[in-house]
Amino acid sequence: MTEATRRNPTRVVVIGGSIAGMLAAAAVKDHADSVEIIEAHELPEGPEPRTGVPQAVHIHFLHAGGAEAIESLLPGTTDQLLAAGANRIPMTTNMVIYSPEGWYRRWQRPTHFMISASRDLTDSIVREQVLKDPRVSVRTNTKAVALRGDHRTVTGVRIHTADGTQAVLDADLVIDASGRATRTPQWLAELGITGLAEKRIDSGLVYASRFYRAPVPTRDWPMVGVQADPGLPQPGKAGGILPIEGDRWHVSLMGAPGGQPPREAGAFEAFARTLRHPVLADLLALAEPLTDVSVTHSTANRRYFYERLKHWPKGLVVLGDSVASFNPVYAQGISVAAQGALALRGVLASGLAHGLARRAQQAIARPVNTAWTLAVGQDIHFPTTTGASPNLADRLLHRYVSRLSRTATGSFHAATALTDVLALQAPPTSLVKPRVLLTALAGPLRPQLEQPQFTPAERRLLDSLHKHAASPQ
Repeated sequence: MTEATRRNPTRVVVIGGSIAGMLAAAAVKDHADSVEIIEAHELPEGPEPRTGVPQAVHIHFLHAGGAEAIESLLPGTTDQLLAAGANRIPMTTNMVIYSPEGWYRRWQRPTHFMISASRDLTDSIVREQVLKDPRVSVRTNTKAVALRGDHRTVTGVRIHTADGTQAVLDADLVIDASGRATRTPQWLAELGITGLAEKRIDSGLVYASRFYRAPVPTRDWPMVGVQADPGLPQPGKAGGILPIEGDRWHVSLMGAPGGQPPREAGAFEAFARTLRHPVLADLLALAEPLTDVSVTHSTANRRYFYERLKHWPKGLVVLGDSVASFNPVYAQGISVAAQGALALRGVLASGLAHGLARRAQQAIARPVNTAWTLAVGQDIHFPTTTGASPNLADRLLHRYVSRLSRTATGSFHAATALTDVLALQAPPTSLVKPRVLLTALAGPLRPQLEQPQFTPAERRLLDSLHKHAASPQ
């Protein structure tokens, strides 16, 4: 913000105490005198479940692009996560992934990474980092019910508290980070701003998840996943095991309509055996379940194209799931919110007050574009998907990416090019650079793997566990 706008104390109100809301506060705190977060529920003190985050029971990880954005906003966060038991997983060195095109190799030259932890742990550490700044405060058990202002300028929000009290909070900048339940489209209409475009593309995927006591130390243990193949005639099924803090495995199984995972605990592992490969079921047979099964049906990709509106009011920014939410199978939500918050900080740091809110919204749209292209570009090819169908260009691109993915099973360069994009560190357009095109044309340089690639040490440990499980007790 310019010096002209700082003659009076600048106040920012953030709607939503989610991780997106916390990262939004981190992005603006150095450019404001006060930041107040409005949260509809209580916030836990530590790594405990937070009301209003049903997706927390399903596997989460931070892509490299998201982890780096959070680290830029909140230096030291990665070290705190690792100290609390999170895992830094080198890609593809510690990943056992069965793609539709075959097993990816575990190349010993890691080029990227991901951070694996429970959502509760990630939330708590980010929240602690943000709230230790005296400029940031939280008003819990409070709902934002309307924007104040007009179609030219948003000047604050109207709130309701748990005891029924109503009040108005004035603000120089309002940030909506309330998530999938956002009411900004309705609020804009009430201000006379119409024409907002929206897309909703739903593969119908259902998630079922539970936590297990891992039979092995989880530090340096690989992530294991079986991906769905949209080219098969049966409903798509997928699953993953993520090593997290507390020597636990976080396990999620997914299935499209006609092949949805069960809610019953006794049928969870049996469903895992129906995936394209039984590796998950074989591993779960060695582990101890710690929780019941949690199921969710809210997996649609949904996006509001705020950046396309002809008019955008001063004093309003929308961030995180309030802009776009993605099929959670791609684990993009937190990373995209972090990159959006980082983009917001960059716009604020420019010092140009004119058109700040519109420029911020356009900057936030850029990481959303990448994630949207990846998620929708995959989901539209499942026969159960509603909201969009692949056209000729989509089918040709899908064939090319499938060829590149098959090449990646035996080509380090192809694997690196794909991982650049999947880690949210490069745009999808990077996959059609001349060198990548030539790599895809050449095909894999090594023969395909016939089975999951565990290291000799991992294989010995698993063999010993299998022998122990088979021996008479």
